[in-house]
Amino acid sequence: METLVTAGIVAYNGAAEVAQAAHSVARHTHGVRLRMMVLDNASPDGAGKKLQKMSMPENVQVVCSEKNIGFGQGHNRIFAELNRDGLSRYHVVINPDITLDCDAITRICAWMDSHPDVAMVTPRLLYPDGREQHTPKRCPTLLALLARQLELPFLRKAERHYLMLDEDLSGPTDVQFCSGCFFVMRSELYQAMGGFDPRYFVYVEDADITRQALQYGRAIYLPQVTVYHTWHRETRKKFKNFCMQMSSMFKYWKKWGFRLY
Repeated sequence: METLVTAGIVAYNGAAEVAQAAHSVARHTHGVRLRMMVLDNASPDGAGKKLQKMSMPENVQVVCSEKNIGFGQGHNRIFAELNRDGLSRYHVVINPDITLDCDAITRICAWMDSHPDVAMVTPRLLYPDGREQHTPKRCPTLLALLARQLELPFLRKAERHYLMLDEDLSGPTDVQFCSGCFFVMRSELYQAMGGFDPRYFVYVEDADITRQALQYGRAIYLPQVTVYHTWHRETRKKFKNFCMQMSSMFKYWKKWGFRLY
């Protein structure tokens, strides 16, 4: 019997990009039985209604939320609805700006099948033009956050440490932070933890859920599997988004402890 895998995309504006991601994932996933949901988070540009009118793969359903419930709660709702009639083996969290060129989900699930001590896995992330995005990360710190936003020379050491560039990343590597733009988690674990912490509306919830998962097993960066991520980096473009990220960081530090470096 094929492995049952559930997957979700939380959308906010940009129907065309969301549809492209859903089609890409469905088109390249063959080795597992995939059920996927797109949840539109009350997009102001009407993306939800547009998506419902678009032709979608038969294993993809589109649901529109009446209000914006945030990234983490959106994914929790997807997980609950897709697993209502029986728990999948794995659950995949996917950003709407992701594209695949291989059966990444099947490859990651197969690797996790042979490594039962692993709780979650994130693949290698590249920009569409092939540039590296430096997926593996340590726990977020204040200097790392400043380094990612300001790009000042004296902060480069902190950024390199945060991005684990001082490690050999050529093979499977233990990490402290799996990017929320694409990760695979054991569904039993996602259910046991209650998914994402609802106190985070957006930003840093992926660092938080990784910390939770590490209490149950390992979090792994798997560079043998590559996924493409456009990465719009709204926190650099909009001051409002940066403030939201800082608010989430303070919640994270309150929960897990503050770290400067």
